[in-house]
Amino acid sequence: MRSYLTVSAAAALLLLAGAVPAAADGGGADRSFTIEDPRITESSGLAASHAHPGIYWTHNDSDDGPYVYAVDSRTGKTVATITMTGVGRPRDVEAISLGPDGNLYVGDIGDNLNGSWDHVWIYRFPEPKELRDATVRATQFDVKYADGPRNAEALMVHPVTGRVYIASKNEDGGGLYEGPARLTTGSTNVFRRVGEVPWVTDGAFSPDGRELVLRSYFSARGYAFENGGLGADHAVRAPLQRQAESVTYTADGSALMFGSEGKRSEVVRVDIGTDTGGKQPSRGGSASESSGGDGIGAKGASATGVLVLVGIGLLVLVGRRKKG
Repeated sequence: MRSYLTVSAAAALLLLAGAVPAAADGGGADRSFTIEDPRITESSGLAASHAHPGIYWTHNDSDDGPYVYAVDSRTGKTVATITMTGVGRPRDVEAISLGPDGNLYVGDIGDNLNGSWDHVWIYRFPEPKELRDATVRATQFDVKYADGPRNAEALMVHPVTGRVYIASKNEDGGGLYEGPARLTTGSTNVFRRVGEVPWVTDGAFSPDGRELVLRSYFSARGYAFENGGLGADHAVRAPLQRQAESVTYTADGSALMFGSEGKRSEVVRVDIGTDTGGKQPSRGGSASESSGGDGIGAKGASATGVLVLVGIGLLVLVGRRKKG
């Protein structure tokens, strides 16, 4: 029994390894990379910098404090740590987005008990002009939902109007919530439901604001976006990751960057134009043929199939040795 369990465990580890992207190849800015900072173990949001090419803003999940990190996609190393002041103690920071006003918006919007808090917060501060460790004073906005408290992990700022949207997270489907035309301090900002969405862990607008991409743990979808509403949708290619948590467009809109939680977590690039119609992302941002739009792809499926066969072969070998 121990031999059987050992081989099964080994096969399972091989399968898991096949599902996780390989290490970054160092091909330059905006390519796939590994977050090297040992402090970043729960990267829950991504935002591509517009002021600093190749830089991605991220943050940890709950219990980390008021910190935002600038990570260089060329090296995976943190080049600036921003400490926010003027805000309360963050509870469950889940998302980050860059607005057309040059401000970073940080969503303290998580609620794992799905409605235990009657309000959540958004923090805003200008994207730093220089990449260095700094303390900045952020503006805090109180947020409520018109139809009651809920859990959420996706916050998106429209790149043209500057309006803030939140997608709630629910296994049976959530909602897209639209904030007021302008967020205000001193009063509650009420977000109203304007659309229905699937189970969402993060989202991002295209740079022109015409498309909204929402991802979940196992897939992603793109939606036409016009006049504050969701239009036709389609499958978007997304890598299979250990805990799929984040997505953002590159600053030039040429690709999507998908992130996950965990130590030395991977951020995987998927080129626009190869994100639909059966293409699987690769480490260099190119794609290989696939049979469908479910996020696994032929290359990944083939590798997984080989690993399954290896596992079965090992099990058979162990069985024969036992009989002998």
